[in-house]
Amino acid sequence: MRCRVKVCGITSVTDAAMVGASGVDALGLVFYPKSKRNLSIAQAVEICRAMPPFVTVVGLFLDADADFVRAVLAAVPLDILQFHGSETPEYCRQFSRPYMKAVGMKGLAEAGGFAAYADCFPDAQGFLVDSHAPGAAGGTGETFDWTQVPQDYPKPIILAGGLTAENVAEAIRTSRVYAVDVSSGVESAPGVKDAAKVQAFMTGVESTVVCS
Repeated sequence: MRCRVKVCGITSVTDAAMVGASGVDALGLVFYPKSKRNLSIAQAVEICRAMPPFVTVVGLFLDADADFVRAVLAAVPLDILQFHGSETPEYCRQFSRPYMKAVGMKGLAEAGGFAAYADCFPDAQGFLVDSHAPGAAGGTGETFDWTQVPQDYPKPIILAGGLTAENVAEAIRTSRVYAVDVSSGVESAPGVKDAAKVQAFMTGVESTVVCS
């Protein structure tokens, strides 16, 4: 079984269809106004309508007003939520939806370490590790030391941050994560996915051994 793949920052039906047909497991929709990949509720609805079966749709939020999250959920059939800011466990669970919590790895050791942070979110389905500082916005396109990824945490770990077709195989072999998450690494421009880069990324993932 290969490592799972999520392509984040989908902004068009065309890209959604292409990414969905590439063999990915999930795609991400960004609901964060400061992001170059932010999209409207109407755009998100159209993208979800175009998705084939068995592709998970993830909604990304960063310190969003709870009413806004509810408005999105009322219109968009998201499968799982991804919280990228300084959201509390109480905030994350109030929507009664499966969720993942992003964990900024920069300086995390000084803040008590991964397990101390993740244990505060006992109902999270998994954790996305990225190169930014805890509570800061991700999407920097920067990598971090993959040996810092916890190997024995009991919940799935998703690796993000600077992944490309050229480095994803090494990243998976080093970190042994459950899944990888890519955005800018498969783009021709912010929010525009490149079919050749997506396929090359999938080839890189498929070249790896079984990951845990």
